[in-house]
Amino acid sequence: MPLNAKTFAELLAATRYSAVHLEMRDVYAVGDETGDFEEFRRTGVANTDATRSFWPQWVPLVTDAVARGVIMRRARIISEPVTDYIRYEHAITPVNLRAGEDVRWLPRHHAFGISLPDNDFWLLDERIVQLHHFTDTGDWAEHGKERTDDPAVAALCAAAFEKVWERAIPHEKYTV
Repeated sequence: MPLNAKTFAELLAATRYSAVHLEMRDVYAVGDETGDFEEFRRTGVANTDATRSFWPQWVPLVTDAVARGVIMRRARIISEPVTDYIRYEHAITPVNLRAGEDVRWLPRHHAFGISLPDNDFWLLDERIVQLHHFTDTGDWAEHGKERTDDPAVAALCAAAFEKVWERAIPHEKYTV
């Protein structure tokens, strides 16, 4: 798997067996979700149409990876009561599930004692880590994505993810 892949799509396309994503923020403000999130805040209706907005870029990546045998899991550590953004994420998660991801939620007070990295991350095939850096408002930082194949970083991320996953609640059982 090429550490220097130009895009995450290329990186995921080279993944052979696992892709795990840990999200730990209560608010994100990344550009491709802004319109859908604002509509959700106004109407309470989430965009779960996989042919609209940012979904056409994401769903094929997941379905292709899953078809190749890649197990895709996403865990979210969240504060309670949840923010409007987490309500929105929860409402759109059925699209992730239909594409082939498995998603779980961990209330932050249940994460006590887990050694967590400082950043959200993707861990691919247990060896390539893509760290995500955000501004204080939740938008991508200037150098928003950083990749490493450092075995110690990969081991930290793998251990953290598995502990979170073990404690987390499957999407179907977690209500906001």
